[in-house]
Amino acid sequence: MNKRTTHTQLQCRPPDRRMNKRVSRPTLPVPSPRRRAAALVAVVFFLVTFPTAPIARPAADPHLFAHDELIQLYEQQPLAAPLDDKLRTLLTTPFINNEATERGVRPLQPPSAHIGRCLRVAQWNIERGLEFDALRAAFTDAAEFSSFVNREKYAPGTTAHALALEQVELLKQADVIILNEADWGIKRSGYRHVAAELARALNMNYAYGVEFVEIDPLQLGSEAFAGAGEREQAELASHIKVDPSRYRGLHGTAILSRYRLENVRLVPFKFQGHDWYADEKRGVGPLEVGKRGLGAKVFLEKVMREVRRGGRMMLVAEIRDANIPTGAATIVATHLEARTAPKNRVRQLEELLAYVSSIAHPVIVAGDMNTSTSDSTPTSLPREIKKRLGNDNFWIAQGIKYATGFGLLLDLAQGGLGFVRTHADPTVRSVKFVAENPETKFFETLKDFRFADGGAFDFRGDRARTSNNLEGTLANSNQRGGKGFATTFAVDRTLGPMGKLKLDWIFVKPASLTKPGDRAQSYRFAPHFGRTLSDLNRGIEDGISDHNPLTVDLPFNEPSLR
Repeated sequence: MNKRTTHTQLQCRPPDRRMNKRVSRPTLPVPSPRRRAAALVAVVFFLVTFPTAPIARPAADPHLFAHDELIQLYEQQPLAAPLDDKLRTLLTTPFINNEATERGVRPLQPPSAHIGRCLRVAQWNIERGLEFDALRAAFTDAAEFSSFVNREKYAPGTTAHALALEQVELLKQADVIILNEADWGIKRSGYRHVAAELARALNMNYAYGVEFVEIDPLQLGSEAFAGAGEREQAELASHIKVDPSRYRGLHGTAILSRYRLENVRLVPFKFQGHDWYADEKRGVGPLEVGKRGLGAKVFLEKVMREVRRGGRMMLVAEIRDANIPTGAATIVATHLEARTAPKNRVRQLEELLAYVSSIAHPVIVAGDMNTSTSDSTPTSLPREIKKRLGNDNFWIAQGIKYATGFGLLLDLAQGGLGFVRTHADPTVRSVKFVAENPETKFFETLKDFRFADGGAFDFRGDRARTSNNLEGTLANSNQRGGKGFATTFAVDRTLGPMGKLKLDWIFVKPASLTKPGDRAQSYRFAPHFGRTLSDLNRGIEDGISDHNPLTVDLPFNEPSLR
């Protein structure tokens, strides 16, 4: 600072108007060079130590449980305060990794001859990640995926084989992927952190939210089969043995993205339709008291129960890009309750809608909504054993052996699969006393909902914007089939249409849609060409998952086709 500068600064002060005369002002001393240098160092130190604007730092990941703590989570009720606090933190704090963006990865934004460049979104309930190698190939490499394909059903050179590989190419170009039922550190899925390993293979960012901590004694490796002989006990022990150092017991939902994931939140639903701890634990009590050992009923009950801590939730994240209308979009990944009545899933949906109601930019809601018209999802005994204990032929054989004479624990008639009218189209109107549809309220709630800015979810289904020229409600975002929708879930043994269900969905609030079915309004960032990739999923023996993946394309600009 010199004399000229100092004088100028003094002149900038307002004049003293109390008296109509000049006010004399003292002259400030000019600091020496040494003092100026010291002052400069002080300013630099202050700016470094106390920045004028807060620096955004990622929140620390929550701490994981040690194996002995997981056993306490099973045994204690109520939980000791430190354990309860640790569990609450884990169930409300997402794991976030944006290293792909930091490495310079950018979205693919695949082009389309019909709608231009777009955001492709995929959703898949991956059934724990049990078939991880085939799952990874399905997202990354058609040639590698071909090696997993069942050569009898999908022989090379056939249309079915070509279609399965074509669907791999579609899936590869998804810039946002929502995954349900992703394991982390559970024996049945090879102790993998499925979401993280898949994100690494795809060179994507990821956010992971814990839905449940798996603490069933069979998963923990602490199960005892009362009444078994010494030899049988030893054989069973060898198959339920768990590596405590690798067991994490986490099961949840993930968002993978080539866009940076921002403002990530993990929000448990306040209303839970099923208590996965108390109800499941209570269910095995009488059988244990009876000490019926390795009898069929005890074996099946042990396999079918799932004692867990946690509950259903939504994992929410924002992505930003200049091509997206308003520059941002919110992704909401969820998995609604299966073991409850349809009316209770509506309550969870209402919580979700209330949470996103104030968002003034596009919103994408995707996940396994369990719209089965019932409070359970029947499947076959071998599949249920595989889902809980992994792909182990020993357990499959044990299940069949001990089920002999008892039939399937869950048969196709159980759980409301009886209405052919609603099996593939849970959106159909409910006709009281004649053909009631318990899921109607779910879709009416979604269709009637309006965001604070007047926006609505897109329910349009015009032929030109579908993947297979089948129009109807929600056909642009979710592929329709010959009757209703292309189903996303099937039990292992179906009876015609029986046992096939539409459980998984993608719903989109576009850039500027105020009436859910209005085809005269804008289609910018609205859903196009919704697909159900059943050939890809069913191309390998037994399927990669018991659910098929979905994709939908959201154009960045107003598409020209009408």
